Amino acid sequence: MTHEAGIPLGIRFKLLSDTPQDSAAQVVGDVVVGDYRDLDTLREFARGCDVITFDHEHVPTEHLRALEADGIPVRPGPDALVHAQDKGVMRAKLDAIGVPCPRHRMVTDPQDVAAFAAEGEGFPVVLKTVRGGYDGKGVWVVDSVEEAAEPFKAGVPVLAEEKVDFVRELAANVVRSPHGQAVAYPVVESRQVNGVCDTVIAPAPDLDEALALKAEEMALNIAKELGVVGHLAVELFQTRDGRILVNELAMRPHNSGHWSMDGAITSQFANHVRAVLDLPLGDPRPRAKWTVMVNVLGGDYPDMYSAYLHCMARDPQLKIHMYGKDVKPGRKVGHVNTYGDDLDDVLERARHAAGYLRGTITE
Repeated sequence: MTHEAGIPLGIRFKLLSDTPQDSAAQVVGDVVVGDYRDLDTLREFARGCDVITFDHEHVPTEHLRALEADGIPVRPGPDALVHAQDKGVMRAKLDAIGVPCPRHRMVTDPQDVAAFAAEGEGFPVVLKTVRGGYDGKGVWVVDSVEEAAEPFKAGVPVLAEEKVDFVRELAANVVRSPHGQAVAYPVVESRQVNGVCDTVIAPAPDLDEALALKAEEMALNIAKELGVVGHLAVELFQTRDGRILVNELAMRPHNSGHWSMDGAITSQFANHVRAVLDLPLGDPRPRAKWTVMVNVLGGDYPDMYSAYLHCMARDPQLKIHMYGKDVKPGRKVGHVNTYGDDLDDVLERARHAAGYLRGTITE
């Protein structure tokens, strides 16, 4: 989708991919298959590139520093990206710059988790591995010291956080360029199912204007303080007592911004490309009153193409975006966007299309 956004600008992409079957490898012309964890592979790949950017946060930080030392621009740079790679580093930095977060600290064993729980409201407690987690992986909600043993089996550092009593999850998406220009998209509501993003509503319904402005300003400030270049997604909890707390950071185009492909004047992908290349940023304002994105997860239909006939005929305004992935149960294989003036109608259209593509709706 980032490649697609660069085509009208004549931008040529070179891709380092794990396998030829990766989504981007199916559309980018210049593909190198290799391991992003191997420094020699990265250095060889980087030769001839004007700038390096990412579709995930897992490239080793020290390798990115080596590329920078070789004179290759890396955006976002390792000093910024480490805050999306390491939750412990992220929490320490957000504390230092005064950003509200859930109560947290690093823990060493199950007994330490019990002590952390006793310092607050008790169990349940959320435990997270500091690196490598996504889409609910590397995250546990534990109700006892016995359940707290599992996260430590991997032998990696573990962060404990209070389980926030939140009303809903929000996301503030911003984009920042090397020369400091920045834009903010409308704050969205993000609805999760089994730890995976299911639905995004733009803008977040019934969100107080002052709280929405606070979330946008917080995200812009985080981008500035961390030196982010490119897209930054700030995932938030809206609490029952009217606060917003930062849950996670992602420094790349993000699922909570996929609605912008059809619902914003300039999509998150187009603005990420502009930022990485230090071009003037585009207008992030919405095109319609409401835009809804629903993820398409793998289900009963291994071939979703046959379902297009029904979905497109039923809703000519529907936008379907598939990723070229093999269909596996529960795997994100695409998303649908709908837009309009009536939120209930827009929600129903998006849910119907995603459900029909998955096979959970058959009429």
